[in-house]
Amino acid sequence: MTGYAAILLAGGAARRMGGVDKPARAVGGRPMLHRVLDAVADADQRIVVGSSGPLPRGVRTAREEPPGGGPVAATAAGLALLDPGTTTVAVLAADLPLLTTAAVAELRRALAACHSRDDPPPALDAAAAGPEDAPATAGPEDAPATAGPEDAPATAGPEDAPATAGPEDAPAAVGPEDAPAAWRETLDGRSAALACYVDGDGRRQHLCALWQVPALRSALDRLATTRGGSLDGAPVRGLLADVAVREVSWSGSGPPPWFDCDTDEDVRRAEEWTR
Repeated sequence: MTGYAAILLAGGAARRMGGVDKPARAVGGRPMLHRVLDAVADADQRIVVGSSGPLPRGVRTAREEPPGGGPVAATAAGLALLDPGTTTVAVLAADLPLLTTAAVAELRRALAACHSRDDPPPALDAAAAGPEDAPATAGPEDAPATAGPEDAPATAGPEDAPATAGPEDAPAAVGPEDAPAAWRETLDGRSAALACYVDGDGRRQHLCALWQVPALRSALDRLATTRGGSLDGAPVRGLLADVAVREVSWSGSGPPPWFDCDTDEDVRRAEEWTR
């Protein structure tokens, strides 16, 4: 058990597709929902909220209250099914046919790096930070006070982290010293509650994210309180009020993992990427 779960949000009216069961639409010969399930096949629990049809063995289902109440209400319904001891949960739209296990693993590494040391890494200046700016956790100056330069881990020494190093230089291991330059933490360096992808324009992809479970519960409770106890129709961005976010830029090869299919044209584009 890793304490890692995934909630897939499969509701929605799909109005721009004429009201079809959007997650059931095939991309590359498989329903989008099943492609997302494949991307989180290593999760201890996989929960689909909304209409789903036949599902792989072991996948649980839930329904938001009220039905059609939106992604926040659906997230709460999925969260209610999590087993005790679950520490992190991926919250994913079910129409992300290009999502991969590697892309989810990148989010998991980013969030783990925030919680693998006593003191969270300081925030980067959002205006000044760019992909070339390795986070402070990777520099020799962050070694403990008693450690000299000769004690710095091999992956964190000056010779291994040149200023021009790009995301492709990040090692696969999880730890603050391994955080790639594409990770950026916001809100005064507080330990992040979630990690989510940002697109090339800096827009957060809220439904391609990994949360700390206690933080998500607190965010849902806080949002419900501000809305008189109801999450019906609540906006996803409302969950992020006063929440520290680790933003992740996709550094892998291939299409963006957060690409969602809202229209027939989107499905055609996704098909092209899968060929």
